[in-house]
Amino acid sequence: MRQILASCSASISELKKNPTALLSEAEGSPIAILNHNVPTAYLIPAETYEWLMEKIEDQELAQIVVNRKDELKDAIEVDIDDL
Repeated sequence: MRQILASCSASISELKKNPTALLSEAEGSPIAILNHNVPTAYLIPAETYEWLMEKIEDQELAQIVVNRKDELKDAIEVDIDDL
């Protein structure tokens, strides 16, 4: 059985019946959506999703910095006044 990574869970049927009540009950916490007691999806507030997307973008940018730092030895130094 897969681990449920949320303190609140609901069946797909419960989600269909009254999604607004379900979101209110969760008070901003993630909701595990279960199908036959197996998590099939997680419902999270838009604010949390946006925060996660920012964190992923930050991680991707950090990886670009690391990759470019390794290329530093190939860089050509230029004086700003020469530009």
